[in-house]
Formats: sequence, structure tokens, C-alpha cells
Amino acid sequence: MALKQKGGEVSGDAKKRRRVGFANIDAGVEANECIKVFLVKKEDEVGKTSSYCIDPVDLNLFFGEDGKIYGYKDLKINIWLSTVSFHAYAEITYASTQDGGKGITDLKPALQSIFGESLIEKEEFLQTFSKDRHYIRNIVSDGAVLHSDSLRKDDQASDIHLDAEGSTIEVIRMELHNLPVGLLYSRLVPLVLLLVEGGRPIDVTDPRWDIFLVVKKLQDPLGDGIINLVGFATVYRFYHYPDSTRLRISQILVLPPCQGQGHGRCLLEAVNSVAISENIYDVTVEEPSDYLQYLRSCIDTLRLLVFEPIKPAISSVVSYLKEGNLSKRACKLRFAPPANVMELVRQKLKINKKQFRRCWEVLIYLNLDTENRRCVENFRACISDRVKGDILDKDAEANGKRLVEVPNDYDHDMTFVVFWSQAGGESDSIDSKLEGDPATQEEQLSQLIDKEMEDIAEIAQKVSLLHNS
Repeated sequence: MALKQKGGEVSGDAKKRRRVGFANIDAGVEANECIKVFLVKKEDEVGKTSSYCIDPVDLNLFFGEDGKIYGYKDLKINIWLSTVSFHAYAEITYASTQDGGKGITDLKPALQSIFGESLIEKEEFLQTFSKDRHYIRNIVSDGAVLHSDSLRKDDQASDIHLDAEGSTIEVIRMELHNLPVGLLYSRLVPLVLLLVEGGRPIDVTDPRWDIFLVVKKLQDPLGDGIINLVGFATVYRFYHYPDSTRLRISQILVLPPCQGQGHGRCLLEAVNSVAISENIYDVTVEEPSDYLQYLRSCIDTLRLLVFEPIKPAISSVVSYLKEGNLSKRACKLRFAPPANVMELVRQKLKINKKQFRRCWEVLIYLNLDTENRRCVENFRACISDRVKGDILDKDAEANGKRLVEVPNDYDHDMTFVVFWSQAGGESDSIDSKLEGDPATQEEQLSQLIDKEMEDIAEIAQKVSLLHNS
């Protein structure tokens, strides 16, 4: 458009094209970059960024498809999560808001999708530290104590939740469909969503759910008994044909400040104890993380190490590995645990067959003469044969596994049946697939075998330390 001067004459400069300007499109900010979550146990810790900050799995998952927040300048969200009542309070600050083409993100529903009704206003949140001081104590008072152990002074000193001497760790079992217990779990759900990859809430109305709580009991300076929650595990009781029950650990979580102190081990051992005392068929774990599988394998291998009935079978395999070069067929037939041994372990220790096969390799490694080169090479050959079989099983599973939703009396959206086609079955498969030309596949296979050998050696080393301590 030309600009006209007085008298109707058109300026030469005005004949030039006007530049067209575009407003800056809001690039947004990732939720991971502007949100921090702090665990606090006292009122005076609220507002202090020196409090314990957790490392969530991925906050972006809760904010749209791209994980971004739009319409805010210099946005900061600090969330304070009480380890007393497990309520939460969100402190939101920003310089200004403006719709830059992507709208202005409504923060409240996004935060409520994580924290639900436990997200409250600041004044009410601060009151919970005194009002709900005995929240955990009141809930666990009716629970069944499965394990109790007094802490040593050096253990106490490392725990940021300890305010007094003379503390005791207990594992308590409770039914989740109990209303107060279900409410507690609803307040723990944010921790599941934030700290467990792929974590999601369970149906607390289903009476087959139990929760195992690790708590710390201590006396404050005034002599008042305080109970703090340290961690928890949710366990489902599945029907096993024809007249038995199988326990499946669904979620297991220790509060980040309390990790590395043996509380996860206490939870696993408590579940194993219940399985044996109630003659459960076996114990399984739903999609365990790498660390949980490592911890579980260490605990089960330690139990098996002193289980006398399997020692002759282990000695037989170790003697066999000392022989000359082994054929693949011989390796498969002689290295695997005997069926009667697997069944005995399931009956007495409630270790499922898939888990026992993992521990079996560690047990053999523990009994190997690692200075005997032939023995170690034969062991690696057997591991190689097993890894190849796992990969083939994984390919077969891809076409065999089916999930079918079925209704129940509680919530049909929460229930499904897993079945296998004739081509598939439950297996010990490795979550990996070889790709590329034969040379590339051979290299990938070698790397997988190396990783398996490293994992076995690491578990064996840990088990030896625990056994000798």
C-alpha cells in the first residue's frame, strides 16, 4: 500500500513495498524445565528450595502431546509434597501471561491429573503438618506386622526423616479396599506417576489388592510415638487353577530420601514370607525395572544358596562344565535346571520357574572355578545358547500374545486376560532383536552375551557379600 502526501502526490520512497511483520509464535516451555517437586516433612521446609528435590520420570507426559506449557513468561512451578500427610501444594510464579498463538495453558487441571484431590491451597497445606501429624500411625494401627527390626545408630544418622534415637523399621500388610487405606494409596499415586516409569493407579475397590507398607517408628524428644512412611508395595492375589493363588507384585516404591537403606529388600522378603506361610502357588513381578530385577535376583539367589535340596544338581552341572568342548544340544540338555528341582523350589520357596532359571545361572557361576578357562568358556557357551533361544522365543511371542478385556464386579476397564496362540507361550525372552546383515547380527549377539555375563557376575558378587556379612 502506498502512502499519500499532501496534494495527492505519491512519495517515491512510499512506492517501496511495506515489510510485513509476523508476531512471535510462543515456543512454550517444557514442563520438565519449569517444574520442581520437593519432599518436605516439616512446615518450615515449605518454600525452601534446599529441601529434597525428586527426579521425576517425565513431567512432560502430563502436558499435552508435546509436553509444553504455553502463554507464560518466566514460569516457575515449585510443588511441595508432604511426607507426613502426602498432601501437595503448588507454588506458581510468572512475570506475565500472553497468548502467543498457542493459547494459555490451564495449569490447574494438568497438576490435578498428577496430584488429584491431594493438591490443596497453601494455608490448608501448612496446617496438615500439625493436624495430620499422626496420619500414618492412625492408618497402620490395624495392620498386620510382618517384620520388625531395630535400626543401628549408623543407619539412623543417614536418614533425613529421623528426629530421635531408638527407631524401628516395620513392614505392615493391609487390605487396599479398606477405606482409610485406599485413601492413603490415592495420596501415594502421585509418587507412582512421578517415579515409576509407566506407573498408573490400581483399582482400590477390588478386594484382591493388598498393600505392604514399610514404616519407621520412633519417639520424639517429648516421648510421643511417631510413625513415618518409608515405602510401599502393592500386591494382587490372582486365582491359579485349580485351587491356589499367585501373588503378583504390581508396584514397589521406596521414598527417594530413604533409598539404598535396604527397605526395598524388606518389602520383597515380606511378600516372600507371606507366600510361604499361606502356601501361595508362587510370586511374580509385573514389568520390573532393571534395578528391581537385580535386587529380586540377589534376594532369591541368596535364599537358594542355602537351600540344600538343589545343591547336588548344581554340583552336577559344574562338573559337567569342566569337561571338554560342549555341543549345543548337550549344552541345552545338561545346563538347564531339572524339572523336579524347579518344582521343588516353587513349592518350598515360591520362586516361579522363570525367575528360578535366572537365579540358576548365578548359582552355577558362584560355584565355578573362574580360573579354569575351559570351565568359563563352557559356561559362556551355555549362556550364548540360552540368549539365542530367548531371541527366537521373542520373535514367536510377537505373533502369539493377545490381551482381551473382560468385565468384572469392580471395574471392567481395569481387567484383562493374557493368552497365547499355539505358536507362543510364556518365556524367558530378552527384550531385543537382532538386525542387519549376518556380521552385524553376530556382533549384536556377542554384545548381548557380554551383557548377560556382566549381569550374572554382578549379582554373584553382591550375593557373596550378603552371604558372608
